[in-house]
Amino acid sequence: MTFLGYLALFDPPKAGIADTLRELELLGITPKMITGDSKAVAMSIIQQVGLPEPKVLTGLHLEELSDEALMHQVQHTNVFAEVEPNQKERIIIALKKAGNVVGYMGDGINDASALHAADVGISVESAVDVAKEAADIVLMAKDLNVLIEGVKEGRVTFANTLKYVFMATSANFGNMFSMAGISLFLPFLPLLPSQILLTNLLTDFPELTIATDRVDKELVNKPRRMDIKFIRNFMIVFGLLSSIFDYLTFGALLLLLHAQPGQFRTGWFLESVISASLVVLVVRTRQSIFNSKPGKYLLRATLTTIGVTIIIPWTPLATLFGFQPLPWHFVLGLAAIVLFYVTAAENVKQVFYNHVKF
Repeated sequence: MTFLGYLALFDPPKAGIADTLRELELLGITPKMITGDSKAVAMSIIQQVGLPEPKVLTGLHLEELSDEALMHQVQHTNVFAEVEPNQKERIIIALKKAGNVVGYMGDGINDASALHAADVGISVESAVDVAKEAADIVLMAKDLNVLIEGVKEGRVTFANTLKYVFMATSANFGNMFSMAGISLFLPFLPLLPSQILLTNLLTDFPELTIATDRVDKELVNKPRRMDIKFIRNFMIVFGLLSSIFDYLTFGALLLLLHAQPGQFRTGWFLESVISASLVVLVVRTRQSIFNSKPGKYLLRATLTTIGVTIIIPWTPLATLFGFQPLPWHFVLGLAAIVLFYVTAAENVKQVFYNHVKF
């Protein structure tokens, strides 16, 4: 029983973790530490990564808290030390009940239940098998900056997904009112079935490239959630705006230009497709269309769609789809309506975002 010395075990933080944590905080993400190690070890790690001294909750105190009390405590606690595996899961569930979207990163057997309970479980390639199986994402690179890039890419994808939702819901809502309303007054079909299908095909073409569109920085720097109420309000406002200009087109074609059925269908087809293509550039951003540049593929697809739409009535396809060439005063009138619509949509957008928060 002769004393020979101490054996010290040291598990240092990953290189660059301090910068990663600060970057995550700038992105609106609050890092929290959950560990089975002692409070002293946890505080030492916090100091090493350069974070300010946080509020600490130990497993012993956590055991005394009810679920409701814990749900309140987790909001203000950044370090949980001396916790057991089942307490890790309980912390994650409390964070979720408090309204947070929770990501949990772990690599040991004790992390499996917490990984499974989190909204997004993250593990690493060197983790134990049970942790990797419980995780949603397994990091193959030994660089935690992957988390930052993953968050940014996720927000870009979310923002572009919402763009498509905004465009599709508002356009369909507006077209429903336009088609149903004008059908009550016309002695002929506003558009033939083949013309409706062609309109849908052409208006969908630019939207196929939305996934590659640029996203404004403010939509990446701040976390957001799907808000059905906001989408509904957007659909109603911009759907009705679209429908109003459809009726202006109907009035111009019937009352001012005295269009025949073929001319009416051709005119509405041109106005509908071109305005729907251009308004994509308006609603894709909260900023002015002059301050936020669209992605190159979206811009090319939009211009191509407009060009194809304009020339169709003057090609052999016109006969196939029931269109006919329009006199130039028809074309100039429709161009004025489209320009007026895009300008109105830009102004309505600014008012809408100033009064409706998302």
